[in-house]
Amino acid sequence: MIYFHKIVPLIISPLFFIIFLILLGIFFKSKKLTLSGLSILILCSLPVISNKLINYLEKDYHLQNIDSVNKADAIVVLSGMLRTIKNDGEYKYEFNENVDRIFAGINLYKNNKANKLILTRGKLPWNLGKSEGEYLKDFSIKNGISENDIILTDIVKNTEAEAKSIKKLLDKNDKIILVTSAFHMPRAKKIFEANGINTMPFAVDFRSKFSKTTFLNFIPSAGSFGSTSYFVKEMMGRAYYNIKINFTQN
Repeated sequence: MIYFHKIVPLIISPLFFIIFLILLGIFFKSKKLTLSGLSILILCSLPVISNKLINYLEKDYHLQNIDSVNKADAIVVLSGMLRTIKNDGEYKYEFNENVDRIFAGINLYKNNKANKLILTRGKLPWNLGKSEGEYLKDFSIKNGISENDIILTDIVKNTEAEAKSIKKLLDKNDKIILVTSAFHMPRAKKIFEANGINTMPFAVDFRSKFSKTTFLNFIPSAGSFGSTSYFVKEMMGRAYYNIKINFTQN
């Protein structure tokens, strides 16, 4: 099933659709199809468009002051912030753009918002090295968190598996502070609540950009195309889980 979740978004991605249109245009010698593919490529690569799409993903959340957060029974930090590097035959790890998740979890703990820090052992079947939770546990200890207060989940492959694994670690009425990226929070919160977990969202890693609109916003870029593709992938994920949760509840 995990392969299905990862492969389908690639097939329905803007890049795949654009390549498909261009190849059809070449095969049928249709300038309209080829130009349609190129037009979609340009539109998807415009910062003025990709910025609005990312803003839409994050519109339901804002940066919170830790002082305004109510206390809970546990802080849950979702995986998705590491990349594995092989160096001299050994696996090394670096943080990616989602690193705000672990720093937020550590700060919440140090501000006494909960006395447990739950880290998910995220690891896809094709990933090498240790799971994220194992690395993040060591990282958290080095940053002043007591090892006795850190809990690791089972090996998990996606957000739904994270929720199910965390559910087993909690008492019936426990409340958690859920830490993940702002674009991912709507889907994650819905999945956790569907699994019967009392969830307080703490969104981080905001990617929305607010600045003056200049001519640069109308120049295509690879980064903007990546953001547009991310939007499509996330919306597909939300749609999938909305359908699945509604079907299960009905």
